[in-house]
Amino acid sequence: MEFGIIEILKLIGSLGFFIYGMKVMSEGVQKIAGSKMRQILSTMTSNRYKGIVAGFLLTSLVQSSSATTVMVVSFVNAGLLSLVESIGVIMGANIGTTVTAWLVSVFAFGKVKIAAMALPILAFGFPMMFFRNNRLQSIGEFLIGFSLLFMGLDYLKHSVPDIKHNPEVLEFLAAYTSNGFFSILLFVFVGTVLTVVVQSSSAAMTLTLTLLANGIISYEFAAAMVLGENIGTTITANLAALIGNVHAKRAARAHFIFNMFGVVWMLVLFYPFLALQNLLWEPFVGFIKNINPDSLSNASQLQLSLFHTSFNIINTVVLMNFVNFIARLVIKMVPSKGDDDEFRLEYIGTPMTTTAEISILEAKKEIAKFGKIASRMSGFTKALIGKKKLKPRPKFMEKIKRYEEITDRVEIEISEYLSKVAQGNLSQASTVHIRRMLGIINDLERIGDIFFQISLRIEKKNQSNVWFSEEQKTGLMEMLELIDEGFEVMVQNLESSYDSVTIDQAIEVERKINAKRNELKRYHLEKVQTGEYPVMNGLIFSEIFNLIEKIGDHIINVSEGVTGEYEKDFFEQKENIV
Repeated sequence: MEFGIIEILKLIGSLGFFIYGMKVMSEGVQKIAGSKMRQILSTMTSNRYKGIVAGFLLTSLVQSSSATTVMVVSFVNAGLLSLVESIGVIMGANIGTTVTAWLVSVFAFGKVKIAAMALPILAFGFPMMFFRNNRLQSIGEFLIGFSLLFMGLDYLKHSVPDIKHNPEVLEFLAAYTSNGFFSILLFVFVGTVLTVVVQSSSAAMTLTLTLLANGIISYEFAAAMVLGENIGTTITANLAALIGNVHAKRAARAHFIFNMFGVVWMLVLFYPFLALQNLLWEPFVGFIKNINPDSLSNASQLQLSLFHTSFNIINTVVLMNFVNFIARLVIKMVPSKGDDDEFRLEYIGTPMTTTAEISILEAKKEIAKFGKIASRMSGFTKALIGKKKLKPRPKFMEKIKRYEEITDRVEIEISEYLSKVAQGNLSQASTVHIRRMLGIINDLERIGDIFFQISLRIEKKNQSNVWFSEEQKTGLMEMLELIDEGFEVMVQNLESSYDSVTIDQAIEVERKINAKRNELKRYHLEKVQTGEYPVMNGLIFSEIFNLIEKIGDHIINVSEGVTGEYEKDFFEQKENIV
């Protein structure tokens, strides 16, 4: 049998079959677990040791360290995990991903052939996809993914060329296996590239086990490929984090440092480590043979799985005491960009997780930051009103304009994100939360618009050579001080658990703002009637304090959105109309 283009396509197709089955199975498990994953991580990451256990269990469950890493980054963004806690979970995920190798070694190359049971399992899972119960649908999805994974693996085994009938393959590889330690480094590189290409360390490990089982590569080169796969999976994460936020980049860098350091020390001790493992392996083989002579028909695959697991466990044990150092290092590698960083989405820059609950928590953190951005415009406006010198004014005008553009952009991006979340299967509570959030970001964007309108009125005043009296300036500044008080309450509400917030404090500040507006209005009318200042002066002054009062209205709207009072008022008004 020749190994031509058709055979290569079959090999690629089989690998795709396997990866797709793993993806479907992983997504099914995540949906079954749902919010319990959050509960597991939040309760099991109080220290680095528990974090490692949590990462191991989670990755063993979903069979994907990439899925675990994405969830961990999302939990960090949502404030459920710190960077230090996330590093512990990532370490555990590295151990958890070795479970795949054991499953493949035992069930695919051993005496137990799960591939033969794939179709019956598929027969059970397929009808469950049509059930109305979401949990049963997710179980059906898991069963389908599980069966597809082992069907793809069976095809993969038969697609790899038989070395006896295709000696040219061995001859091709032989040219690169006689250069000593350089050959080891070359196969580390091959493992790295393979993992980046297939976008899955588990799939790359499965392909390595298949090559080893068919005699295409020796054990030591298979071990070198395993080391490369550990690097490759971090490169994939770092590429994905390029478009992510600062937290995603830091988590990806921590993963890279952890795995890269492990590969470096293992390469230094590569041959002694293999010799030690062989020394320990022989007594183990003898013990197993006495019990069941047929159980070691796939001994080389089991030994490679043992190498994979022992390497990751030892690496974790060595580095678990350096978690804080790794955290400090990645913070230096990926520093926050200060003020400029605040003009980018920080919490929802990563891909959405499969659970709407976590996505909503990410959006909640982003909206709280949005509130802080909007509140800063008050300081720029006060500076614009209070500055007597002309030189600094263009600077503050430009800042207000810039922040108005930022509020527009942030509203659009958060709105688009929430719209994507809303397309999934949501509970009634999640639907209500999203509706509230959309109303909140609309009010925050309107605050930015109004501050910009105020700056235009001030610019118009300056161009017309109209000057406010000290009493007018004082009145506007006092009103803006009350606006700042309202912002403080608003941001505090946005950062709190929505269900625990009350509207009382926000209403009290709103009353003060309205009272100050009425006071300025009376003062304005008195001065107009007595003719104490020009018509243009009075017109711009009244426009500004009325616009400031509108900002107060939107601030109270935000707190009402947080508490749900806005919806209550709306439905009460609707009932009264009916």
